[in-house]
Amino acid sequence: MSEQKSARILIAEDEANLRLVLQKELERLGYRVQVAPDGEAALRKLEESNVDVLLCDINMPRIDGMEVLRRVHERPNPPEVIMLTGQATVETAVEAMKLGAYDYLTKPYHITELDIRVKQAAEKRRLRVDNLRLREQLARQSGLPDIVSVSEAMKEAVRLVERVAPSDASVLITGESGTGKELIAHAIHRLSNRADGSFIDINCAAFQESLLESELFGYEAGAFSGAKGRKLGLIELADGGTLFLDEVTELPAQLQAKLLRAIETRTFFRVGGVRKVEVNVRIVAATNRNLDSVVADGSFRSDLLYRINGFQIELTPLRERSEDIEPLTRYLLNDVGGPNSPELDPAALEALRTYSWPGNVRQLKNCLERAVILSNNGRITVNELPPEVARPTAFIPAAQTPAQPGATPDYSSAANVSPASLRDVERQQILAALEQTGWHRGKTAEILGISSSTLYRRLRDYNLDRRNN
Repeated sequence: MSEQKSARILIAEDEANLRLVLQKELERLGYRVQVAPDGEAALRKLEESNVDVLLCDINMPRIDGMEVLRRVHERPNPPEVIMLTGQATVETAVEAMKLGAYDYLTKPYHITELDIRVKQAAEKRRLRVDNLRLREQLARQSGLPDIVSVSEAMKEAVRLVERVAPSDASVLITGESGTGKELIAHAIHRLSNRADGSFIDINCAAFQESLLESELFGYEAGAFSGAKGRKLGLIELADGGTLFLDEVTELPAQLQAKLLRAIETRTFFRVGGVRKVEVNVRIVAATNRNLDSVVADGSFRSDLLYRINGFQIELTPLRERSEDIEPLTRYLLNDVGGPNSPELDPAALEALRTYSWPGNVRQLKNCLERAVILSNNGRITVNELPPEVARPTAFIPAAQTPAQPGATPDYSSAANVSPASLRDVERQQILAALEQTGWHRGKTAEILGISSSTLYRRLRDYNLDRRNN
């Protein structure tokens, strides 16, 4: 049952037969329905329960519909109100709309027409309630989310956030997976002039192309099989706020063109739509890919890159700011373990400091979650850390013979390896994890603290194939 069809309806109608017919028909359509014989009873029920849509007759005993409408809109978080009348006049319709009515229907009306109006009213209230909830959450938080760092690199990133946030410039956040790109995007929104608007995020790599288009731009009823009603896209829901496009370089070519036009004109068409939708949205995007490479190989449009890269913020990987590992560890332990989080043994902390963290902060958090679960007597020792972290020299040189599937790699000869570049470090770390799991991609991604899609990209970038290694 959809959210719209499970909406809570209150019918205020003094004609008993009509009240009963409306109740039965709307319940048949899947709504949760209450009834009231007059305005006074309706106001009592609104005090007792949460209602999404009020269907209110105008001519009722005790308290008429117009007075009910006035009182309803004096309440916090009121329902949407659809006025019903058998004696329609232009004056009453205008007055009802001025008082905040969502719509106005004249008797007799078809149940299908009423169903459409109720759906739309319920959706409007749902969006309003969601926005209110998000604003209250943001109001309880500081301007910046918890960005735990003592390094100069992250201090510079925060300084850039504070400078660009008040503007409407598009921002592109770059950096490896797990470095905190979404955290920075939230910070930009909270410090912007759009903080009262919605922050809507979408991972462009998480959807198939056909689903991604309807998710981003929405669709009209009948646009495709199963599209029974209009669906608002995320770009439309972000109107007046911020749209965060994570892994933006994974957008299919067709959607890149449509997104570019939407950004340039601030208009777009829903899937199957013929009417332009106008939006005022700030774009914040993120990617872990090399920008020169994705433009050079033709997988990402250069003109779209210029549009979203009005201001770039590069996040430094954790291995290049090792001074952040200890404060991050203390913070994450408190977050994961709560007020009674276990203490960290000095040797365990040293192992965390010397590990290369290819999965960055996300991997560090996964590591600490595991350690908290395995800890004994309120302490985390090296024994509770994953094997690849407990052995910080766990790199497999390119010339070394790979271990057999399922076997534990021999790290004894790797202690003095000094990789020529950070790419070598990452490639070797991925190889070590692959050998440890017998080249099981899912388990390898979990060990490294990265998504499967990111691991597959790394395997492709580094030309890692079991047959070649």
